[in-house]
Amino acid sequence: MMKVIALPGVPRWAVVAAHAVPWLTLPSGVWRVALVAGLPVAAVEQRGAAEAAYILMLSVVSEGLALLTLGLVRGWGEIVPAWVPGLGGRRVPTLAAVVPALLGAAGLFAIGGWAFYAQFAGLGREGGVTDGAAQHVLLVVCYVPLIAWPPLLTAVALAYHRRRTARTSPVAA
Repeated sequence: MMKVIALPGVPRWAVVAAHAVPWLTLPSGVWRVALVAGLPVAAVEQRGAAEAAYILMLSVVSEGLALLTLGLVRGWGEIVPAWVPGLGGRRVPTLAAVVPALLGAAGLFAIGGWAFYAQFAGLGREGGVTDGAAQHVLLVVCYVPLIAWPPLLTAVALAYHRRRTARTSPVAA
């Protein structure tokens, strides 16, 4: 069994959720890399180097943002790592982590809702990425896990906020 690393006091479910997020974003990133590599994952033709760079950068940025979820359950999400110039060793303000996480989750909810509406409404079918039945199934299998990203990020961010702002009860003497 894999040992999951987190701070003391972090609920187990939050640790599992935070570690799940990067794995949930990975299939869509791999699909995009396969698309750029010219593998038959979609019925679209490459339009050039700029588009390929954009698609690859989207994969890198998505995975990088997903990995930031781990900061909500690990030490580097509470104390800035020592190697960061000027900030190393300082406490991360709670809202400096929670607000971007919740704004990101809201954006993901909005993007996800629009994308799945477009998919189910049949947009992009003719000549698009969903021409072949097998390609369509592969696309869905790679992108459906992204549905879990916004609620998991929201839950982990709220757990982080709750943990960081919890008032300690006075100990009776």
